[in-house]
Formats: sequence, structure tokens, C-alpha cells
Amino acid sequence: MNTGGPTLFQGFADTVRRYPDAPALRVAGHELTYAELLDRVERLAGRLADPHGRPPRVVGLCASRSLAAYVGYLATLRLAATVVPLSPDAPAERIRRTCAHAGVDALLADDAGRRVVDEAAGPVRVLHLPDTPERRWYDVPAERWTRAYDGGPDDVAYTLFTSGSTGTPKGVPVRHRNLTPYLAHCVEAYQVGPGSRLSQTFELTFDPSVFDMFVAWLSGALLVVAAPGDTLAPVRYVNDNGITHWFSVPSVVSLARRLRGLRPGSMPGLRWSLFAGEQLTIAQARAWADAAPHSTVENLYGPTELTVTCTRYRLPADPARWPRTSNDTVPIGRIHPHLEGVLLAADGTAGDDGELCVRGSQRFDGYLDPAQNHGRFVDHDGRRTTPVDGLPGPASWYRTGDRVRREDGELVHLGRLDDQVKIHGYRIELGEIESVLRRHPGVHDVVVLALPTGAGEVELHALYTCDTVAEPALAALVADHLPPYMAPARYHRVEFFPVNANGKVDRRRLAADVGLV
Repeated sequence: MNTGGPTLFQGFADTVRRYPDAPALRVAGHELTYAELLDRVERLAGRLADPHGRPPRVVGLCASRSLAAYVGYLATLRLAATVVPLSPDAPAERIRRTCAHAGVDALLADDAGRRVVDEAAGPVRVLHLPDTPERRWYDVPAERWTRAYDGGPDDVAYTLFTSGSTGTPKGVPVRHRNLTPYLAHCVEAYQVGPGSRLSQTFELTFDPSVFDMFVAWLSGALLVVAAPGDTLAPVRYVNDNGITHWFSVPSVVSLARRLRGLRPGSMPGLRWSLFAGEQLTIAQARAWADAAPHSTVENLYGPTELTVTCTRYRLPADPARWPRTSNDTVPIGRIHPHLEGVLLAADGTAGDDGELCVRGSQRFDGYLDPAQNHGRFVDHDGRRTTPVDGLPGPASWYRTGDRVRREDGELVHLGRLDDQVKIHGYRIELGEIESVLRRHPGVHDVVVLALPTGAGEVELHALYTCDTVAEPALAALVADHLPPYMAPARYHRVEFFPVNANGKVDRRRLAADVGLV
């Protein structure tokens, strides 16, 4: 056994020893104590490993908001294997390519995931985990996996796939040692322990879910998984479940406001309110703080490559002391104390406005495909900045691609330096959507724009030139190759794309020409 440091499973097992009878998980009508959850985990681990004669090394987990999803996640870690979360809403071909790229050698699927996994699995063995009145996976007799745990801090805990500009998603492997200092920091910073109840509003394919799961399970708290409709009515979900720690994307606030579901004082028991994944506006923060008057509100920021979040900003309790920023968003604050950050201008000099670059224990070691490391890392010694050719060294900085400015001592997120956007917390490369639409033989060219709506959210519009291509054909093409959150809301056929003085498509003018701005 590698004893060089803790892993996620070692931390969870230690919590089981300390708080065996404390509630650990509430999901889809089930509530399990830590001892009961470990029992389910080790029995599923036994079923997952037995047909192989040895544990799998990489497990695809195609499941959503089910008991199978969370037990499957922990069972994979119990076997010292890597978890690869997969969306049941993704097209089968995308899942097939993801599994091949990640080296998945076993698949777990709940009822939602089975629909797509049966088509996508190919030669990979699938273990279906049904939970219906006729058949429940946890009622199947199974021996507990009792072999000694042999994982270590250098093992990859999970691999998440983010949108890639070339049309190929990027695999981001995150090791246990990337997580250890981050989770310890969060448990302490947010005063989490037995009696705390953490929300789980994220899908497992989105890395803030790791915060929810393991900040809870490393501290003896209860994880309360939101049902699919709960984010439409966050006040009811928070109050019915006694949530003490809320974490979501900011767009949940806009949606709740639009549905008139955020009355002042309506969440009196909430202690902490955390937001990440998108820019949090001052107006959104104000509405939420009014609804949860005893809650501390924080804005967090971080790409998957830097392990969930790498900065935080706490809004003062007195709204009169709230900051004023150049773009009316809440600052992303300051880099976590165990990390380093620098703002680099286009010429490589450090200053108060530029691309945020970060290094330290949370920084990943590079993409699953080494070719995708190109241009993403730099070395910077305080004076000179040089691109990293090949694998990054321990002291190399990860380029986030985000433009950030220091205002009144705090970092403020100004937007992307490229055309990557976030919608409902999901990172989306517009180029990936464009590359799919260009596969249609009748499309000459296409531009996808991310434009603000009146509700303070972002909506995707696909503009294309063609001879005769109907919108339904393009929508069907997108549905076959991309998950639903990447589907454009509207399609617009245009005669030509205007260009600027540099010969590049003038996206602002294009949007104006079709009446979108």
C-alpha cells in the first residue's frame, strides 16, 4: 500500500470510523449512515471487480442523481480505480469516444444511463444498476470487497472531459494529491462537520460535485442530492432538507427570481451560500442574500484543470460595504493560500490586468492527450515568460484563458480571452459546436455566438450560410453529437459573414445584422 498521503477513499473510510452512525447520503428516497454507505460501497466494489478476476483500472460512471451514482463513485475509488463520469444525456458516439480515450475497462450505469450505455459500450463490460419496484441493484446478494486498499496520492482520482475547440473534448486527469490540500482548506473555511447538510445541485460530470461529495464525506456531514426539479424551487429544497451549505451556479438565482421563488427571508436556516461556474452578478448576489439573511455569501472561481476552485471572495455581511466593480460582477477574490497566481499581459509581463495563470498543488499535470498541452502552460520567473514545450514542470503555470483585473486588491473576472463560454456552469467551446455543424454537407460555414438574454443569462445562436438546409436537420445533427447544454437555442440562415479589417469574421456586426443585439 502506498502511504505517501491520503486519498479520497482513505479520507472517507476514516470518517466512517469516526462517525459510523451519522447520516452520510440522502438521495432519491434513500438515506444511509456512513456505516451503511460503506457496506453498499464494498458490496458493489465486489460485484464490479469479480468478473475481471482483478479490479478495473478506469470505470465509466453513466448515472445521474441516483443512489447508484454515488455508491458507484465510491466503489470505484475503493478499488483504487479512476472514475470517469459520463452524462446519460450525451450521444452514444460521444460516450464511446470518451471511453476509448480514457481507457475505460468497465462501465456502471443506472436506469438513466442504461439507455445510452447499451449502444455505446462496445466491448467494455457494463454493470447495470436498476432501481425499480421490480428490481433493485442493492438487493442482489454480493460479497464485500475486503482486500487491502492499495491506492496512493499519485493515482488519478477522476478524469473529466471538457469541451475542446478542435471538436475533440479534453480529458483532465485530477490526482488525489491535487485534491487533498483543496478539500482540507474547504472543510476548515466553511466550518463543515457532523450536523452540516450540504446541497448537491451539480451533475457528476461537473467538478463542483466533488466539492459537495467530499467536503461532506471527509468531515462527517450529510450530502443531500437535489432531485432534477429542486433547483427550480431552491427555497423549498433548502428548507425541507435543512440545508446549511448551498453551492450552485449563479444562473439558479436568475431562474428562481424569474419564477418569483426568492422572497426576502425565505431561507433563514442557511449558513453558507457558495456560487461558481459563471460570473456572479451583484444583482444575483443581492437577491440571494436577501432570501438567506443569516448566510455568508461567497463567489468562487476555478477551471477543472486547477481542481474545482482556486479563488474565493466573501461578500461583507453589511450590503453597504459590498464592492463596486467595473462590470457589476462580484469579485472572484484572491488565490487560495496554498496556491500562487499571476496576471500576465500579452507580452508576458506581470501586472494588474491580464490572463490569470496559476500554479501549485491543485494544478493538474497535463491533459490525457499530451498534444492538447500545447499553449496551455508557461514558465514565468518574475521577469520573463516562456511557453512550455512538452510536459509542464512542477513550477510551471497553467494558463486559464481568463482575463482578470485586480480592482481594489481583489481579482475581478472580465471574460474569456478565447471563445469559450460557460452556460449553467458548463464550459463550452463555441468552436466545437461549429465543427459539428460544419459536418452537414449543405452547410458552407457557421458561426456560433453566445449572447446575453434579458434575464441575465447566456444563449447560443448558430448562424450559417448554405444553399438549402432546414433548421431541423442542423438541430438533429447537434443532438446526435453533443449534449443538450451545447445545443443552440436558435438557428439563423444568413447570406454572408461580414469581416473586419483583419479579414476575420466580425461577430459583433454579424449579431447586429440579424437583429440579435
